[in-house]
Amino acid sequence: MSTASGDPTTGTADFSAAPLADASVPEEWENGQDTLRDGSATETGEAEQRPATQRPATGEATVRAESGAALPATPAMPAALPAHRPTRGRYRGSSSGYELDLRVDVDSVPGGPKVLRKVSGDFFSTGGGTKAYFGSFIVDAPTVSRSATRVVIRGIATYTWTTAFTLVRVTVPRSRTNQRPGAATVEFLRPPGQLGATYVCPYVSPYFRTVEWEQDSVTGTVPFLSYDTGALPQPANSPARTLTVPRAYAEAGIELLVSGTANTIANSRNGWTNTELHGAMETNFSLWRNVPQWKLWLLVAGSYEGMEGVRGIMFDAADTFQRQGCAVFYDLIRGTDPEAQRAMLRTYVHELGHSFNLLHSWQKNLATPPAPLGGNNGFADLSWMNYPQNYQPLNGNGGAAAYWGAFPFQFTDNEQIHLRHGFYRNVIMGANAFATGAADIEPELFDEPLTDESGLRLDLRVGKSGFSFGEPVVVELKLETTDLRGRSTHNHLHPDDELVSVAIRQPSGRTVLYRPLLRRCVDQDRTVRLDAGRPAIYSSAYIGYGRDGHYFQQPGTYQLRAAYLASDGSRIVSPVLRLDVRHPVSQDDVRLAELMMGEEQGKILALRGSDSPSLQSGNDALQEIIERHATHPFAVYARLAKGLNFEHEFKSLSPDKSELVVRPPDPKSGIEQLTHVVKASEQGKGVDNLTLNLASRRLARAYARQGDLEEANTTLDRLVQHFDTPAFKPYVVDAVRDQADTTKARLTAEFGG
Repeated sequence: MSTASGDPTTGTADFSAAPLADASVPEEWENGQDTLRDGSATETGEAEQRPATQRPATGEATVRAESGAALPATPAMPAALPAHRPTRGRYRGSSSGYELDLRVDVDSVPGGPKVLRKVSGDFFSTGGGTKAYFGSFIVDAPTVSRSATRVVIRGIATYTWTTAFTLVRVTVPRSRTNQRPGAATVEFLRPPGQLGATYVCPYVSPYFRTVEWEQDSVTGTVPFLSYDTGALPQPANSPARTLTVPRAYAEAGIELLVSGTANTIANSRNGWTNTELHGAMETNFSLWRNVPQWKLWLLVAGSYEGMEGVRGIMFDAADTFQRQGCAVFYDLIRGTDPEAQRAMLRTYVHELGHSFNLLHSWQKNLATPPAPLGGNNGFADLSWMNYPQNYQPLNGNGGAAAYWGAFPFQFTDNEQIHLRHGFYRNVIMGANAFATGAADIEPELFDEPLTDESGLRLDLRVGKSGFSFGEPVVVELKLETTDLRGRSTHNHLHPDDELVSVAIRQPSGRTVLYRPLLRRCVDQDRTVRLDAGRPAIYSSAYIGYGRDGHYFQQPGTYQLRAAYLASDGSRIVSPVLRLDVRHPVSQDDVRLAELMMGEEQGKILALRGSDSPSLQSGNDALQEIIERHATHPFAVYARLAKGLNFEHEFKSLSPDKSELVVRPPDPKSGIEQLTHVVKASEQGKGVDNLTLNLASRRLARAYARQGDLEEANTTLDRLVQHFDTPAFKPYVVDAVRDQADTTKARLTAEFGG
């Protein structure tokens, strides 16, 4: 949106221009030949000046649509007449108090990024020593005319603001490879031909955007360097080459500059939490500022605490300035063989892709504005942003082996359009939130399919008829088979794993999407067989707070619906769940709701506790509930967050970055809080059964930390007894018993000595 008055597309040009920046062309792009690959015929009166051997037999210019496939090289030009430079790259100029960053994408070069036939730009208002973003535009399908001396590009633009000057005309002089690139002249016109503002934009770079990338690592890790794509089988149309992370982005037209100070920081064998990662970014990211800027940070950490199978995470998805930091987890992706190096490259590129605001392949329709899904609900995408194990084409075999056999090590066309030409605030780190405020969604996205032969059914339910105003909303998800022969699928049933989406229709009539506060990449094949022996799997999720804040902020009736994306690409939609949030009836009810519904309290509940100094007032509010309203049902949730946090350590970095400061676990305080949670829940006055399972196992671990393995085992036995009743299916009891036995073995191994 505009940050200044006026309109940069109107007025009279003063033809002032920004200084010419780096006009070099990457060596691998210098050999482009003068091939007319797209656009319209050359302009009337300006014949193409080429040797007779290269002129079309008809005497007219040849025009070919860009297909994306590699084209054969044209005959070599005579030494006296070097090839033309491609008309593509970034240009910059200014006029009448505005600066224009222009991106021209109408020519391709052998070995360079694919041509996407777009022109786009960002406007900045300038005054004195300041510059502020004004707005962006894109021309989606321009016509291109070429002559011996110039290239003219025309088209109707889409803007982030309203203007009458919708026609854009860009004229670029043609230059040879032994000449400096010429400046682009950009004219904005009001149809049919009223001239508005004109900008003369000198050439800046062959890249469409430039980003500074800083990478730090913990002790004992070996950061990824490069991978030879020919080391393992790959598609025949994908040339063997050595790919680094910057080179992978260069192939998408993005310059990733390695910069900043590479720090090595202490590791923790117990893994990293999201709040610890955010603190590490603020301490170690030397380029970091809480402002939108083309800078991002990646930490090569040891492991992620709290969940197996997380290879990487874009953890900076909760504050005002998001998408500035991500991490990869070395303990899970390490390896020196080609297969491990290939997977490591994909993980780095994938997580950095989230920082550019790219969603997973199967989630793009949930963004605002929504992007089209690829085949099979996105699972058929051969993209850095898909999971290899999720790859499932409509026809043929899927899975990781099929993915790697067909993957050309590229982003999809739509992803490249976003990277190169997406509106400024949708792409730059620290601006629009991840998924760009995908709060308002179309309810039709969750409509029941016309046919359903998936053999699966999804249910969404709650354990009570209604919630008090301010009470954390926790839902249970159940996925079961309807096929007596059984079905195999993945068991990523929690919404935070991003293979399940939950839509919430609020009492106002607005439909929003629950977006997890944390977005983790559980890039691991976890296939489960659902059959007569185990017909269903379950998950419990707190959905009261996410990246858009609190979702249940007013009393009234809410309608919820969930969608699960199965391994074969089937979208399984649950029936509508209606739940009521009751009006507060007393002043105490209002006060308790205020204590529960602060922004910091929501984050703490979503994170299951935190020591972060930035959340201190939230912790104080939860402590007030425990101390002054100990018998109120809300106290159970405050105790749960506190107890889970006390039970494990909390890591932060010293002010001088020289050491990792670890607040050790406080098992005594953890036991005090979690005991209340478990006892109240066993009596049906606390948390749901799945959360009770978690709290009981963490309580057992707190006892084991204190050296009391006997009480730890007693706690786990009591957990099994709670479920071992006719109220629960035998396979559920068996699953709880297996979890309890596994926990006993782990605690004995860790604390038994």
